Amino acid sequence: MINLNNKAFITQSNTEHGDTNQETIFLYKQSKSVVTAEYKGGTIKSGNLYGTIDRDGNIDMQYHHTNFNNQLLTGICRSKVERLDTGKLRIIEDWQWTSKDFSKGRSILEEIDPTNFFTS
Repeated sequence: MINLNNKAFITQSNTEHGDTNQETIFLYKQSKSVVTAEYKGGTIKSGNLYGTIDRDGNIDMQYHHTNFNNQLLTGICRSKVERLDTGKLRIIEDWQWTSKDFSKGRSILEEIDPTNFFTS
């Protein structure tokens, strides 16, 4: 089973209607099948996600964040975790807003070194 606990990720790509970008960083926590994350950066002031992961690395989650325009935005997401040849993890996210314009999209996150993440 894949373990996301204390893993940090950065957005590598996102579709047009998404809010995350290459400045958005996620810090994941995992306890058994429960996955949570904090994220911020780019246009996002503060965000959280909550979901469950299965043995195959599929994550079902809900997320919410506040952007720098002070809008609270929400969505749902189905993700797949893969292991890269380097040993690092990649998360492919198929998401949909449950607020905003209700559009759908795809984001790709890649694991980075979590050192000094969200220290301030």
